[in-house]
Amino acid sequence: MSRPAAPKHQAAAQRGAALLLAMLTVTLVASLAASALWQRWRSVEVESAERARQQAAWILTGALDWARLILREDARTGGADHLAEPWALPLQEARLSTFLAMDADSSAVEREAFLSGQIIDLQSRLNLLNLLDGDKLSPPAQQAFARLFEQLGLPASELNRLSQGLLAAQRGTRAGTTGADAPLMPQTLPQLGWLGLRPQTLARLAPHVSLLPGQVPVNVNTAGLEVLMAAVPGLSRADATRMLAERERAHYPTLIDNRLPAPVLAAAGGGQLAVASRFFEVHGRLRLDDLVVEEVSVVQRDGLSVKVLRRQRQTPPAPRPTP
Repeated sequence: MSRPAAPKHQAAAQRGAALLLAMLTVTLVASLAASALWQRWRSVEVESAERARQQAAWILTGALDWARLILREDARTGGADHLAEPWALPLQEARLSTFLAMDADSSAVEREAFLSGQIIDLQSRLNLLNLLDGDKLSPPAQQAFARLFEQLGLPASELNRLSQGLLAAQRGTRAGTTGADAPLMPQTLPQLGWLGLRPQTLARLAPHVSLLPGQVPVNVNTAGLEVLMAAVPGLSRADATRMLAERERAHYPTLIDNRLPAPVLAAAGGGQLAVASRFFEVHGRLRLDDLVVEEVSVVQRDGLSVKVLRRQRQTPPAPRPTP
């Protein structure tokens, strides 16, 4: 009498198996659909980020060309370079959203683009490569940097390490033995760490020094107090302060201007000072939506020719949220 119950149990088991299979199928389909949607979202995000980076590169390249044009037009007028000229005025953050090309399907999306920048006279700083005079060190440049290190409160041992490192790199470059036998010649200020300088020393030096090819004089119309006192032997802080105040009223057109202190006039013929500049640093910063890109370029101006010596682009880290 109990045998007829077996088919009922088999039917129930089959229905349970079918339900479990259906549930597994639905789960699999849902997982595949979610994965496809995520992949699609990720590809759109990657494409948008790449497009934003390309737009940032185009705009910063245009900004660099604009800066070169300003320096070229300044060269047409000739004369001294000073801080009252158009090139010395920083560009405050300005909206550029209306100049960005937008896709037809994204016309409803508002994109915020802001550009800011500045041109800095690199001859307002002491050139580190002035320390090198062929295969030996330059005594006048060593004395100038010794005065700068003293003003900045940096140890003389750091200057000796810097000088010897640059000299070793110079000799290694000329002999073709850079690497294990000699350090590489630094091209940017952060690379001075190759020569053993401490990060604290680099941070203190950075606003006052540059790395430019050859012997480059200091522009008395743009140099700061510390650089002037370092570049001019015997220049007191009081005389340097008066120089800065005097040039705010009117720049120095020549190095024989009778308003200049006696130590400057005495050093005018040594080739370490100038009133015009050839090397500049162009800073550009673009903020495009949440993307921020910064670029620093070093340019050299010879007559009406303004060429780019090097460019460095970086994306600064996002600020940490305040707790």
